[in-house]
Amino acid sequence: MSTEEPQEEDEDLRYFVRIGQTDLDGTKSVERSLSELNGIGRRAARIIADKTGVDRTATFGRLEDDEIDTVVEAVENFADEVPEWLANHRNEYFSGETTHQTGNDLNMTRRQDINRMKMIDSYKGVRHKRGQKVRGQRTRSTGRTEGTIGVNVEEIKEEQAAEEAADEGGEE
Repeated sequence: MSTEEPQEEDEDLRYFVRIGQTDLDGTKSVERSLSELNGIGRRAARIIADKTGVDRTATFGRLEDDEIDTVVEAVENFADEVPEWLANHRNEYFSGETTHQTGNDLNMTRRQDINRMKMIDSYKGVRHKRGQKVRGQRTRSTGRTEGTIGVNVEEIKEEQAAEEAADEGGEE
């Protein structure tokens, strides 16, 4: 048996904090919980915590409602508060604006960009269509979808033995 005492239910702790369409874990620290959001990494989570004045090591579910609201607002307006090179969707194709996408919006935007590249038959679009590497990685030795690499000598010997057996059986 464990010697640990059972933890009591904490009424102040919110187990789930909702940002956009994503539920974040309220039992983790602010920085770690924000980094679980798609489109927010560790660096962006640290910047958001610093901008809002929230302790990044504090438990996210124990924050006051107004502090959580400021964090949510900072996530939504992240692209306006940081340099352009830190945003994840720069120079949007149609409007030319720089935005920072999070959650399902990021997945949808990425899919639309890839489909546009495929439709106009750009180099990257053609690589996406073929299922090949897109960003200049080597393909000579990696990225193979087939299970066989090189020549299988044993299989060739078995085929030759089967052919010889068939030839000997046919001569008699």
